[in-house]
Amino acid sequence: MNDPTLVSILVPAFNEEDNAEKAYNAIVAVFDRLPDYACEIIFTDNHSTDRTFPILRELAARDPRVRVIRFARNYGYQRSLLVAYQNARGACSVQIDCDLQDSPEHIPQMLSLWRQGHQVVYGIRRTLADPPAVAAARRLFYRGLSAMSDDDLPIDAGEFRLVDARILAELRSVRDTSPYLRGMISSMGFSQVGFAYDRAARTAGESKFPMRQMVSLAMDGLLNHSLVPLRMASGIGIAVGVVTILLMVGYLIGRLIFGQQWPAGFATTTILLLLGITLNALFLGIIGEYLGRMFLEIKGRPAPIVEAQLNGAGPLSLDFEIVPLRQAPGA
Repeated sequence: MNDPTLVSILVPAFNEEDNAEKAYNAIVAVFDRLPDYACEIIFTDNHSTDRTFPILRELAARDPRVRVIRFARNYGYQRSLLVAYQNARGACSVQIDCDLQDSPEHIPQMLSLWRQGHQVVYGIRRTLADPPAVAAARRLFYRGLSAMSDDDLPIDAGEFRLVDARILAELRSVRDTSPYLRGMISSMGFSQVGFAYDRAARTAGESKFPMRQMVSLAMDGLLNHSLVPLRMASGIGIAVGVVTILLMVGYLIGRLIFGQQWPAGFATTTILLLLGITLNALFLGIIGEYLGRMFLEIKGRPAPIVEAQLNGAGPLSLDFEIVPLRQAPGA
């Protein structure tokens, strides 16, 4: 009889003391009904300040399938996810949020689509539990990013996805200080398929993704997958330059040929000066966003540092170093 196929379940967590054990129980309950599959559950604790890590330590002590990677500080949602992907040992991995807005009950369907030969299976959010304005902003952003990007980015797809070991191998070589994983995975190609589902509300606790974090993620997605902002800057700059030249030509023709006595235009001059300053500031800011990302890459800052790791190191990524600050049962 063949051994069960190992599936890595990736669960990022930050201050999820109310949800960590619920997420574990829900995932285990699904795999108890899947005899052909075994699971490892990789929790990446982004330096939680509540009881999240002690709870995860207890889970790891009683269940060797639970692996916990705790970072020395909060490195952000996307970077913590990248470390989880780089340490997955399964034939495929499934990313799922700790708040259970993406139900583990969809995992069998995702595995079925994977067995059909698809290397990426992503969830398409048919409905959202967000307020109407936030939900509308999300959908607008997905469509705008897809339209501006050269990559084939799926619309209304979040982080809930299955990826094959072939893509996991590619992700282990990624060195990125501001990753946008859903776009990065989509841009890799292979066979990718989506399925529609209804996203639920959080089971407990408060969202760790306020509007500021959503805007930051949107900016990462736009700047990582599109040169449109730079091209807009160039295009508008050229357009403003052409209009300025035409106005100068018109002024000279009127003055020299038709003898027009143009009144001194203090207001017009002031407005044009302010317009020029505004355009310069706007486009220098856009260019600065790209240069800032280049600076971070060139600077070579240390990747996320692991403060503690429970239940086996696995094929640890070379993208971070281990600091053995504590030893937990089962480590």
